[in-house]
Amino acid sequence: METTGKIDDRGRLFLDRPLAIVSHTHVRIIVLVPEDTDIDPDDDPTETVLEGLQQGFHEAITGQTLPFSQLWN
Repeated sequence: METTGKIDDRGRLFLDRPLAIVSHTHVRIIVLVPEDTDIDPDDDPTETVLEGLQQGFHEAITGQTLPFSQLWN
C-alpha cells in the first residue's frame, strides 16, 4: 500500500488520506524522503523547451526546412 503525507515539526506523520485498513492494527512504515538529487538530467527547463518550439515554428513559417529525406545526411 502506498500513500503520501507530511511530517510536522514534532516528527509526527500525517497521511494525505485515510488508509482502507482495519482500525487499531499495527503497521510497519517505510518513509522515503525526496532528495535534491532526484532531478532527471534529461528534463529540460520549460524555458528551454519553449524557446526550441518558438524557433521551430519560426523556421517552419519562414520556409527554413529540409525535406525529410535529407535530415539524415
